[in-house]
Amino acid sequence: MAMIPSFYGSRRSNVFDPFSLDVWDPFKDFPLSSSLTSQTPETSAFVNTRIDWKETPEAHVFKADVPGLKKEEVKVEVEDDRVLQISGERNMEKEDKNDTWHRVERSSGKFMRRFRLPENAKMDQIKASMENGVLTVTVPKLEVKKPDVKAIDISG
Repeated sequence: MAMIPSFYGSRRSNVFDPFSLDVWDPFKDFPLSSSLTSQTPETSAFVNTRIDWKETPEAHVFKADVPGLKKEEVKVEVEDDRVLQISGERNMEKEDKNDTWHRVERSSGKFMRRFRLPENAKMDQIKASMENGVLTVTVPKLEVKKPDVKAIDISG
């Protein structure tokens, strides 16, 4: 396997190793001013909450993985007319002084994701449900009215 030099500093990466952890992040040193993208200790745990957005002929469907959260710990809101906001918080497990922790991998903290919905969304009919750690938000779409086409007879 060939090692190739990186054009971004003296770092070297193995482009042929699919399991290599040396991945170049083009935005790593880019200053971010948005409070939604800046990671603070309170938001870093869930900032990468995975959400799928698919569009069907009838609706826009959002699916978010929120394992271990109850529906009371997740909020689905619409703000500024067309912005869908999904947020929540997982609290740290209470620590007993007699416990010895060997590994802590589960994350805790807050998350928030926002999506600007298209013009064809029925904002007053949004529904949300949660099952087996997956939040599903369904935003119905307006029916596309087909134009009335009237055939005109050609004389002559």
